This record gives sequence, structure tokens and C-alpha cells, in this order.
Amino acid sequence: MRYFNLHTHISTNQIDVLELVNQYPQEFDTAISSYSIGIHPLYIDEDRLESDFEIVDQKLALSECLALGECGLDKRAETPFALQIEIFEKQLLLAQKYNKPVLIHCVASFQELIEIKKRLRISVPMLIHGFSKNTVLAKQLIDNGFYISFGKNLLQNPELEFVFTSVPDDRFFLETDMVAEGIQGVYTLASKYKNITISNLQEIVNANFKAVFQSTHNNS
Repeated sequence: MRYFNLHTHISTNQIDVLELVNQYPQEFDTAISSYSIGIHPLYIDEDRLESDFEIVDQKLALSECLALGECGLDKRAETPFALQIEIFEKQLLLAQKYNKPVLIHCVASFQELIEIKKRLRISVPMLIHGFSKNTVLAKQLIDNGFYISFGKNLLQNPELEFVFTSVPDDRFFLETDMVAEGIQGVYTLASKYKNITISNLQEIVNANFKAVFQSTHNNS
């Protein structure tokens, strides 16, 4: 594995890239070999929650499902926040059941996220995708056991350089999400910011992949 893309909605089938492709319960593509699956807070449909949870439960048991998600909390979504919390907590308990990491979508809800992790005593790795906030919040998340992933916002906002370089090497991932630039472009900029070679950056991310995904996979 030369590159690992923590979160993407588009499978590119590149030989030198391991992509964690986001899947939704009702739009599942069996051709995708490595994926995460979850109920996104923007797409909670109360009429199909039971079947959504059944599908998530079934897929989490499979080895090709590397993580739960993306799921989480979003105060800007139209979905009632109390319902979001209920659905998120149920998914976290499934992640615990199958010992799978969790990819998190979080908008304006970080303190609630930290509180839920503590209250439910979630022990599986929890990864914030698409981080775009400041060093204070990044440190608070890291101090509470979260991993942080950078991608689209790193490419688009030069001010994130200092935030990214402040994150310890053993606590970050890189992703593309839905941007047109490939994961190679994200690695190129990240290696420049870290002042290391792309090969060294690949070694760091691959070590983090093993720590988060292979350790949970081997124990599941």
C-alpha cells in the first residue's frame, strides 16, 4: 500500500491506493472491496431506519467492511438534533459490538461528540474526517483519544497548515472525500507541510492504518 485514502465517495481502483469508500445502506455497491458504511446525519430517514440498521449490522460483520461511518452529528442539518444523537449512539454501540473504527462527520457539535464518547465509554478508534478547525480543538480531540483526517480543506485553506503540522504523527490520516484532486495531491501538500518526503509520509500513514484498522480487525 503506497497511499491510503481514509474517506472517499468515489472508487478510483488505483493499484497503489487503498481507498476506504463511503457506502450508504440503501445504495450499497457490492463491487467495492474496502468500504465503510453508516447512517449519515443528513440522510436519516425515520421510515427506513430499521432496515438501514439491519444492513449496517450485517455489513459490519464482514471483513471487507473496515469501519462504521460516516456517521455523526450536524447542528446545521434539518434532522432534529436529538434524533441525530439517538441514531449516532446506536451506531457507536454497533461499532463496539464488531470492534470496528468509526468515521465521524461532525459540524458544530464537537463538545457533544466528546461527551458521548466518554459517557458510552467507546473504546474503538474514532476518526474525525475532513477536519477544518483550529489547533485548540484539534488538541482537545487528540487529548480525548480521537484521530483527525485532513483532505479537501487542507488543499483549499492555507491557514490549516499550522493546524495539520501541530497534530502528532501517530494521530492523523489523509483523505479526498469528494474533491477532484487525487489522494496523491493531498499527500504532496501534506509532505511539504511536514517537510518530509512522500515516502516518509506514506510510512507514517501506513503505520497509523495498521494501528487503527488492522488491530481492530485482528481482534474482531
